[in-house]
Amino acid sequence: MASDFDVIIVGGGAAGIGAARNLARSGVGVILLEASLRLGGRAFTQDLGGYPLDLGCEWLHSGDRNAWVDIAEASGFPVDRTDPPWAKAHPGIAWDEDDEEAARKAFGDWEERLRAVAQGSDRASDALEPGGEWNAYVRAIAGFMSGVAPERISATDYVAYDDASTGQNWNLPLGYGTLVAASLPPSVVLRLATPVGRIELTADGVAVSTRAGTVRAKATILTVSTAVLAGDAIRLPPGTEPWRDAAAALPLGRNEKVFLEIGRDAAFEPDSHAYGNLRDARSAAYSIRPNGWPVIEAFLGGEGARILEEEGPAAGFARATAELGALFGSDVASTLRPFAATSWSRMASIGGAYSCALPGQSNARARLARPFEDRLFFAGEATHPFDFTTAHGAHDSGRRAANEALGALRARLPTGRFVRSA
Repeated sequence: MASDFDVIIVGGGAAGIGAARNLARSGVGVILLEASLRLGGRAFTQDLGGYPLDLGCEWLHSGDRNAWVDIAEASGFPVDRTDPPWAKAHPGIAWDEDDEEAARKAFGDWEERLRAVAQGSDRASDALEPGGEWNAYVRAIAGFMSGVAPERISATDYVAYDDASTGQNWNLPLGYGTLVAASLPPSVVLRLATPVGRIELTADGVAVSTRAGTVRAKATILTVSTAVLAGDAIRLPPGTEPWRDAAAALPLGRNEKVFLEIGRDAAFEPDSHAYGNLRDARSAAYSIRPNGWPVIEAFLGGEGARILEEEGPAAGFARATAELGALFGSDVASTLRPFAATSWSRMASIGGAYSCALPGQSNARARLARPFEDRLFFAGEATHPFDFTTAHGAHDSGRRAANEALGALRARLPTGRFVRSA
Protein backbone atom coordinates (compact mmCIF):
# COMPACT_ATOMS: atom_id res chain seq x y z
CA MET A 1 0.00 0.00 0.00
CA ALA A 2 1.38 3.41 -0.98
CA SER A 3 2.24 5.33 2.15
CA ASP A 4 2.56 9.05 1.38
CA PHE A 5 -0.41 11.33 0.76
CA ASP A 6 -1.55 14.83 1.48
CA VAL A 7 -4.66 13.77 3.39
CA ILE A 8 -5.87 10.51 4.88
CA ILE A 9 -9.62 10.16 5.35
CA VAL A 10 -10.69 7.60 7.94
CA GLY A 11 -14.21 6.36 7.27
CA GLY A 12 -16.06 5.91 3.99
CA GLY A 13 -19.54 7.11 4.91
CA ALA A 14 -21.28 10.27 3.74
CA ALA A 15 -18.86 12.50 5.66
CA GLY A 16 -15.76 10.80 4.33
CA ILE A 17 -17.06 10.92 0.77
CA GLY A 18 -18.08 14.57 1.19
CA ALA A 19 -14.55 15.37 2.33
CA ALA A 20 -13.04 13.33 -0.52
CA ARG A 21 -15.09 15.15 -3.15
CA ASN A 22 -13.95 18.52 -1.85
CA LEU A 23 -10.29 17.51 -1.64
CA ALA A 24 -10.30 15.89 -5.07
CA ARG A 25 -11.43 19.16 -6.63
CA SER A 26 -8.37 20.82 -5.07
CA GLY A 27 -5.98 18.30 -6.61
CA VAL A 28 -4.47 16.96 -3.40
CA GLY A 29 -3.38 13.36 -2.93
CA VAL A 30 -6.03 11.56 -0.89
CA ILE A 31 -6.47 8.04 0.45
CA LEU A 32 -9.66 6.86 2.10
CA LEU A 33 -9.46 4.01 4.63
CA GLU A 34 -12.70 2.16 5.38
CA ALA A 35 -12.95 -0.57 8.00
CA SER A 36 -15.80 -2.48 6.35
CA LEU A 37 -16.09 -4.20 2.99
CA ARG A 38 -18.18 -1.44 1.42
CA LEU A 39 -18.57 2.31 1.12
CA GLY A 40 -21.48 4.28 2.54
CA GLY A 41 -21.36 3.75 6.30
CA ARG A 42 -24.88 4.29 7.62
CA ALA A 43 -26.03 4.81 4.04
CA PHE A 44 -26.49 1.28 2.75
CA THR A 45 -28.71 0.12 -0.09
CA GLN A 46 -29.02 -3.64 -0.51
CA ASP A 47 -30.64 -5.22 -3.55
CA LEU A 48 -33.01 -7.89 -2.27
CA GLY A 49 -35.30 -9.62 -4.71
CA GLY A 50 -34.64 -6.87 -7.23
CA TYR A 51 -35.70 -4.12 -4.80
CA PRO A 52 -33.04 -1.58 -3.76
CA LEU A 53 -33.86 -1.36 -0.06
CA ASP A 54 -32.26 1.32 2.08
CA LEU A 55 -31.19 -0.38 5.28
CA GLY A 56 -29.83 2.91 6.62
CA CYS A 57 -30.68 6.50 5.74
CA GLU A 58 -33.50 6.69 3.24
CA TRP A 59 -34.91 10.21 2.91
CA LEU A 60 -33.44 13.37 1.46
CA HIS A 61 -34.48 15.46 4.46
CA SER A 62 -34.65 19.21 3.80
CA GLY A 63 -34.47 18.20 0.16
CA ASP A 64 -34.62 21.78 -1.09
CA ARG A 65 -31.20 22.45 0.49
CA ASN A 66 -29.74 18.94 0.62
CA ALA A 67 -26.37 18.64 -1.12
CA TRP A 68 -27.08 15.06 -2.18
CA VAL A 69 -29.91 16.27 -4.44
CA ASP A 70 -27.51 18.17 -6.67
CA ILE A 71 -25.04 15.29 -6.55
CA ALA A 72 -27.80 12.85 -7.55
CA GLU A 73 -29.05 14.91 -10.45
CA ALA A 74 -25.53 15.61 -11.73
CA SER A 75 -24.89 11.86 -11.65
CA GLY A 76 -28.14 10.85 -13.36
CA PHE A 77 -29.88 9.52 -10.25
CA PRO A 78 -33.62 10.20 -10.28
CA VAL A 79 -35.05 12.16 -7.33
CA ASP A 80 -38.67 11.58 -6.32
CA ARG A 81 -40.15 14.81 -4.96
CA THR A 82 -43.62 13.47 -4.20
CA ASP A 83 -44.92 13.47 -0.63
CA PRO A 84 -43.44 10.75 1.61
CA PRO A 85 -45.66 7.78 2.53
CA TRP A 86 -46.24 8.98 6.07
CA ALA A 87 -48.35 11.75 4.49
CA LYS A 88 -50.77 9.09 3.21
CA ALA A 89 -52.43 6.85 5.80
CA HIS A 90 -53.38 3.43 4.47
CA PRO A 91 -57.16 3.32 3.90
CA GLY A 92 -59.27 0.83 5.78
CA ILE A 93 -56.99 0.31 8.79
CA ALA A 94 -58.70 -0.50 12.06
CA TRP A 95 -57.81 2.71 13.84
CA ASP A 96 -59.57 5.53 15.68
CA GLU A 97 -59.31 8.86 13.86
CA ASP A 98 -59.96 10.85 17.04
CA ASP A 99 -57.20 9.00 18.88
CA GLU A 100 -54.79 9.58 15.99
CA GLU A 101 -55.55 13.30 16.04
CA ALA A 102 -55.18 13.49 19.82
CA ALA A 103 -51.86 11.65 19.74
CA ARG A 104 -50.47 13.93 17.05
CA LYS A 105 -51.58 16.99 18.99
CA ALA A 106 -49.91 15.67 22.13
CA PHE A 107 -46.66 15.27 20.21
CA GLY A 108 -46.91 18.79 18.82
CA ASP A 109 -47.57 20.17 22.31
CA TRP A 110 -44.53 18.30 23.62
CA GLU A 111 -42.36 19.83 20.92
CA GLU A 112 -43.59 23.30 21.84
CA ARG A 113 -42.85 22.77 25.53
CA LEU A 114 -39.30 21.74 24.63
CA ARG A 115 -38.43 25.38 24.02
CA ALA A 116 -39.07 26.27 27.64
CA VAL A 117 -37.32 23.12 28.87
CA ALA A 118 -34.25 24.06 26.79
CA GLN A 119 -33.88 27.14 28.99
CA GLY A 120 -33.95 25.02 32.15
CA SER A 121 -33.09 21.35 32.70
CA ASP A 122 -32.62 20.76 28.96
CA ARG A 123 -34.00 17.22 29.53
CA ALA A 124 -36.67 16.51 26.92
CA SER A 125 -38.61 14.19 29.24
CA ASP A 126 -39.42 17.25 31.41
CA ALA A 127 -41.64 18.44 28.56
CA LEU A 128 -43.86 15.34 28.83
CA GLU A 129 -47.29 15.99 30.30
CA PRO A 130 -47.37 14.34 33.76
CA GLY A 131 -49.52 11.24 33.38
CA GLY A 132 -50.29 12.22 29.80
CA GLU A 133 -52.51 9.77 27.92
CA TRP A 134 -50.30 9.90 24.82
CA ASN A 135 -46.86 9.90 26.41
CA ALA A 136 -46.15 6.45 24.97
CA TYR A 137 -46.78 7.83 21.47
CA VAL A 138 -44.51 10.81 22.15
CA ARG A 139 -41.80 8.44 23.37
CA ALA A 140 -42.10 6.31 20.24
CA ILE A 141 -41.86 9.26 17.85
CA ALA A 142 -38.97 10.73 19.84
CA GLY A 143 -37.31 7.33 19.44
CA PHE A 144 -37.75 7.53 15.68
CA MET A 145 -36.26 11.03 15.63
CA SER A 146 -33.41 10.61 18.12
CA GLY A 147 -33.02 6.90 18.80
CA VAL A 148 -33.19 7.32 22.57
CA ALA A 149 -35.76 7.99 25.30
CA PRO A 150 -36.67 11.63 26.10
CA GLU A 151 -34.73 11.37 29.37
CA ARG A 152 -31.53 11.24 27.26
CA ILE A 153 -32.42 13.95 24.72
CA SER A 154 -31.15 17.52 24.94
CA ALA A 155 -34.12 19.79 24.30
CA THR A 156 -31.75 22.43 22.90
CA ASP A 157 -30.34 19.93 20.43
CA TYR A 158 -33.77 18.71 19.34
CA VAL A 159 -35.05 22.25 18.78
CA ALA A 160 -31.96 23.20 16.76
CA TYR A 161 -32.66 20.41 14.27
CA ASP A 162 -36.39 21.13 14.18
CA ASP A 163 -35.89 24.84 13.50
CA ALA A 164 -33.45 24.17 10.65
CA SER A 165 -35.53 21.50 8.90
CA THR A 166 -37.46 22.68 5.84
CA GLY A 167 -39.92 19.79 5.97
CA GLN A 168 -39.13 18.72 2.40
CA ASN A 169 -38.51 14.95 2.36
CA TRP A 170 -37.64 13.44 -1.00
CA ASN A 171 -36.70 9.96 -2.10
CA LEU A 172 -34.09 8.22 -4.26
CA PRO A 173 -35.73 5.25 -5.99
CA LEU A 174 -32.31 3.69 -6.66
CA GLY A 175 -31.35 4.04 -3.01
CA TYR A 176 -29.61 6.64 -0.87
CA GLY A 177 -26.81 4.20 -0.11
CA THR A 178 -26.35 3.53 -3.82
CA LEU A 179 -25.84 7.24 -4.46
CA VAL A 180 -23.44 7.78 -1.57
CA ALA A 181 -21.28 4.78 -2.46
CA ALA A 182 -21.15 5.81 -6.13
CA SER A 183 -20.04 9.36 -5.34
CA LEU A 184 -16.40 8.79 -4.39
CA PRO A 185 -14.17 10.53 -6.97
CA PRO A 186 -12.01 8.09 -8.98
CA SER A 187 -8.86 10.04 -8.15
CA VAL A 188 -9.16 9.11 -4.47
CA VAL A 189 -7.25 5.99 -3.47
CA LEU A 190 -9.64 3.62 -1.69
CA ARG A 191 -8.77 0.83 0.73
CA LEU A 192 -11.69 -1.21 2.01
CA ALA A 193 -11.46 -3.72 4.87
CA THR A 194 -8.72 -1.56 6.36
CA PRO A 195 -9.55 -0.63 9.94
CA VAL A 196 -7.34 1.97 11.57
CA GLY A 197 -5.72 1.02 14.85
CA ARG A 198 -3.73 4.11 15.73
CA ILE A 199 -3.24 7.75 14.68
CA GLU A 200 -0.03 9.54 15.70
CA LEU A 201 1.31 13.01 15.07
CA THR A 202 4.70 13.17 13.39
CA ALA A 203 7.15 16.00 12.85
CA ASP A 204 5.54 16.96 9.55
CA GLY A 205 2.08 15.40 9.67
CA VAL A 206 0.38 12.21 10.80
CA ALA A 207 0.99 8.46 10.74
CA VAL A 208 -2.05 6.15 10.57
CA SER A 209 -1.45 2.52 11.45
CA THR A 210 -3.48 -0.28 9.86
CA ARG A 211 -3.06 -4.04 9.59
CA ALA A 212 -1.80 -3.49 6.05
CA GLY A 213 0.88 -1.06 7.17
CA THR A 214 1.37 2.56 8.13
CA VAL A 215 0.13 5.41 5.95
CA ARG A 216 1.66 8.87 6.28
CA ALA A 217 0.18 12.20 5.29
CA LYS A 218 0.20 15.86 6.13
CA ALA A 219 -3.29 15.69 7.70
CA THR A 220 -6.03 13.25 8.62
CA ILE A 221 -9.80 13.68 8.58
CA LEU A 222 -11.51 11.36 11.04
CA THR A 223 -15.17 10.63 10.19
CA VAL A 224 -15.96 7.58 12.33
CA SER A 225 -19.13 7.42 14.45
CA THR A 226 -19.20 8.79 17.99
CA ALA A 227 -19.53 5.22 19.29
CA VAL A 228 -16.21 4.30 17.65
CA LEU A 229 -14.55 7.58 18.58
CA ALA A 230 -15.55 7.29 22.25
CA GLY A 231 -14.39 3.66 22.38
CA ASP A 232 -10.93 2.14 22.26
CA ALA A 233 -10.82 0.72 18.73
CA ILE A 234 -8.63 3.62 17.52
CA ARG A 235 -5.75 4.99 19.62
CA LEU A 236 -5.59 8.75 19.22
CA PRO A 237 -2.68 11.10 20.00
CA PRO A 238 -2.19 12.34 23.57
CA GLY A 239 -4.23 15.48 24.18
CA THR A 240 -7.34 14.33 22.30
CA GLU A 241 -9.20 13.29 25.46
CA PRO A 242 -11.61 16.27 25.15
CA TRP A 243 -12.64 15.02 21.71
CA ARG A 244 -13.40 11.57 23.11
CA ASP A 245 -15.37 13.20 25.92
CA ALA A 246 -17.38 15.21 23.39
CA ALA A 247 -18.12 12.03 21.42
CA ALA A 248 -19.31 10.31 24.60
CA ALA A 249 -21.76 13.20 25.15
CA LEU A 250 -23.21 12.47 21.69
CA PRO A 251 -24.07 8.75 21.90
CA LEU A 252 -25.66 6.89 19.02
CA GLY A 253 -29.29 5.97 19.50
CA ARG A 254 -31.07 2.80 18.44
CA ASN A 255 -32.91 2.74 15.12
CA GLU A 256 -33.52 -0.41 13.13
CA LYS A 257 -35.60 -1.62 10.20
CA VAL A 258 -37.47 -4.84 9.55
CA PHE A 259 -38.60 -5.69 6.02
CA LEU A 260 -41.44 -8.09 5.24
CA GLU A 261 -42.19 -9.38 1.76
CA ILE A 262 -45.80 -9.60 0.65
CA GLY A 263 -45.94 -13.16 -0.60
CA ARG A 264 -49.24 -13.09 -2.47
CA ASP A 265 -51.93 -10.64 -3.53
CA ALA A 266 -53.23 -8.67 -0.58
CA ALA A 267 -55.11 -5.42 -0.15
CA PHE A 268 -52.12 -3.22 0.60
CA GLU A 269 -52.27 0.25 -0.89
CA PRO A 270 -48.92 1.21 -2.49
CA ASP A 271 -46.86 4.09 -1.11
CA SER A 272 -48.93 4.40 2.04
CA HIS A 273 -48.27 4.44 5.75
CA ALA A 274 -49.48 2.90 8.99
CA TYR A 275 -48.59 3.24 12.64
CA GLY A 276 -48.62 0.18 14.85
CA ASN A 277 -50.04 1.06 18.26
CA LEU A 278 -50.56 4.60 19.49
CA ARG A 279 -50.30 3.48 23.11
CA ASP A 280 -47.06 1.49 22.90
CA ALA A 281 -43.69 3.24 23.09
CA ARG A 282 -42.13 0.28 21.25
CA SER A 283 -44.40 0.56 18.25
CA ALA A 284 -43.15 0.68 14.66
CA ALA A 285 -44.01 2.96 11.77
CA TYR A 286 -44.79 1.09 8.54
CA SER A 287 -44.00 2.13 4.98
CA ILE A 288 -46.30 -0.01 2.86
CA ARG A 289 -45.32 -1.02 -0.67
CA PRO A 290 -42.75 1.77 -1.22
CA ASN A 291 -42.32 2.49 -4.94
CA GLY A 292 -45.03 -0.11 -5.49
CA TRP A 293 -42.77 -2.97 -4.39
CA PRO A 294 -44.35 -5.97 -2.60
CA VAL A 295 -42.57 -5.00 0.61
CA ILE A 296 -43.50 -3.53 3.98
CA GLU A 297 -40.78 -1.64 5.86
CA ALA A 298 -41.09 -1.38 9.64
CA PHE A 299 -39.05 1.40 11.25
CA LEU A 300 -38.28 1.08 14.95
CA GLY A 301 -36.61 3.56 17.26
CA GLY A 302 -35.52 3.68 20.88
CA GLU A 303 -37.21 0.97 22.91
CA GLY A 304 -38.67 -0.65 19.82
CA ALA A 305 -35.24 -0.98 18.23
CA ARG A 306 -33.90 -2.45 21.46
CA ILE A 307 -35.96 -5.57 20.71
CA LEU A 308 -33.80 -6.34 17.66
CA GLU A 309 -30.58 -5.52 19.46
CA GLU A 310 -31.31 -7.76 22.45
CA GLU A 311 -33.51 -10.51 20.99
CA GLY A 312 -32.46 -10.62 17.35
CA PRO A 313 -34.27 -10.30 14.01
CA ALA A 314 -36.78 -13.11 14.64
CA ALA A 315 -38.28 -11.08 17.50
CA GLY A 316 -38.49 -8.05 15.22
CA PHE A 317 -40.26 -10.01 12.49
CA ALA A 318 -42.70 -11.47 15.00
CA ARG A 319 -43.50 -8.08 16.51
CA ALA A 320 -44.03 -6.40 13.13
CA THR A 321 -46.26 -9.23 11.92
CA ALA A 322 -48.34 -9.04 15.10
CA GLU A 323 -48.80 -5.27 14.83
CA LEU A 324 -49.77 -5.53 11.17
CA GLY A 325 -52.22 -8.29 12.08
CA ALA A 326 -53.87 -5.98 14.61
CA LEU A 327 -54.19 -3.30 11.92
CA PHE A 328 -55.21 -5.34 8.90
CA GLY A 329 -56.71 -8.50 10.39
CA SER A 330 -55.19 -11.69 11.71
CA ASP A 331 -55.16 -13.42 8.32
CA VAL A 332 -52.57 -10.91 7.06
CA ALA A 333 -49.80 -12.98 8.68
CA SER A 334 -50.16 -15.65 6.02
CA THR A 335 -49.34 -13.10 3.31
CA LEU A 336 -46.08 -11.86 4.86
CA ARG A 337 -42.61 -13.39 4.89
CA PRO A 338 -39.49 -12.21 6.76
CA PHE A 339 -37.25 -10.47 4.26
CA ALA A 340 -34.46 -8.51 5.96
CA ALA A 341 -33.55 -6.84 9.24
CA THR A 342 -30.84 -4.41 10.26
CA SER A 343 -28.42 -4.59 13.19
CA TRP A 344 -26.72 -1.21 13.34
CA SER A 345 -26.21 -1.35 17.10
CA ARG A 346 -24.33 -4.65 16.76
CA MET A 347 -21.92 -3.42 14.05
CA ALA A 348 -18.54 -2.83 15.67
CA SER A 349 -17.48 -0.37 12.95
CA ILE A 350 -20.54 1.83 13.60
CA GLY A 351 -22.29 0.93 16.86
CA GLY A 352 -25.75 2.43 16.45
CA ALA A 353 -27.92 4.73 14.38
CA TYR A 354 -27.23 8.46 14.70
CA SER A 355 -26.06 10.82 17.41
CA CYS A 356 -28.19 12.49 20.06
CA ALA A 357 -26.81 15.08 22.47
CA LEU A 358 -27.39 14.27 26.11
CA PRO A 359 -29.17 16.92 28.22
CA GLY A 360 -26.89 19.90 28.74
CA GLN A 361 -24.47 18.65 26.08
CA SER A 362 -25.64 20.24 22.84
CA ASN A 363 -22.37 22.22 22.71
CA ALA A 364 -20.49 18.91 22.39
CA ARG A 365 -21.09 19.07 18.63
CA ALA A 366 -18.98 22.21 18.31
CA ARG A 367 -16.35 20.77 20.66
CA LEU A 368 -16.08 17.62 18.56
CA ALA A 369 -15.80 19.60 15.31
CA ARG A 370 -12.64 21.49 16.39
CA PRO A 371 -9.34 20.61 14.65
CA PHE A 372 -6.54 19.14 16.75
CA GLU A 373 -3.07 20.61 16.20
CA ASP A 374 -4.09 21.59 12.64
CA ARG A 375 -3.34 18.03 11.56
CA LEU A 376 -6.29 16.01 12.82
CA PHE A 377 -9.75 17.11 11.64
CA PHE A 378 -13.14 15.76 12.63
CA ALA A 379 -16.28 15.25 10.55
CA GLY A 380 -19.48 13.21 10.66
CA GLU A 381 -23.15 13.94 11.25
CA ALA A 382 -22.47 14.37 14.98
CA THR A 383 -20.29 17.42 14.29
CA HIS A 384 -22.96 19.37 12.41
CA PRO A 385 -24.61 22.12 14.49
CA PHE A 386 -28.16 21.49 13.22
CA ASP A 387 -28.25 18.88 10.42
CA PHE A 388 -27.01 16.06 12.65
CA THR A 389 -28.64 12.63 12.16
CA THR A 390 -28.69 13.17 8.38
CA ALA A 391 -26.55 12.13 5.43
CA HIS A 392 -26.51 15.69 4.11
CA GLY A 393 -25.32 16.95 7.49
CA ALA A 394 -22.56 14.33 7.35
CA HIS A 395 -21.64 15.35 3.81
CA ASP A 396 -21.50 19.04 4.70
CA SER A 397 -19.36 18.33 7.77
CA GLY A 398 -16.92 16.45 5.54
CA ARG A 399 -16.74 19.38 3.20
CA ARG A 400 -16.12 21.70 6.17
CA ALA A 401 -13.33 19.48 7.53
CA ALA A 402 -11.76 19.28 4.06
CA ASN A 403 -11.67 23.08 3.83
CA GLU A 404 -10.04 23.23 7.27
CA ALA A 405 -7.43 20.69 6.22
CA LEU A 406 -6.74 22.52 2.97
CA GLY A 407 -6.32 25.78 4.82
CA ALA A 408 -3.84 24.19 7.21
CA LEU A 409 -1.89 22.56 4.37
CA ARG A 410 -1.63 25.77 2.37
CA ALA A 411 -0.38 27.62 5.43
CA ARG A 412 2.40 25.06 5.92
CA LEU A 413 3.39 24.24 2.33
CA PRO A 414 4.78 26.27 -0.56
CA THR A 415 2.58 26.40 -3.65
CA GLY A 416 2.71 23.22 -5.70
CA ARG A 417 3.98 20.92 -2.99
CA PHE A 418 0.88 18.73 -2.87
CA VAL A 419 1.31 15.03 -3.65
CA ARG A 420 -1.71 15.26 -5.98
CA SER A 421 -1.96 11.55 -6.73
CA ALA A 422 -0.60 8.24 -5.53
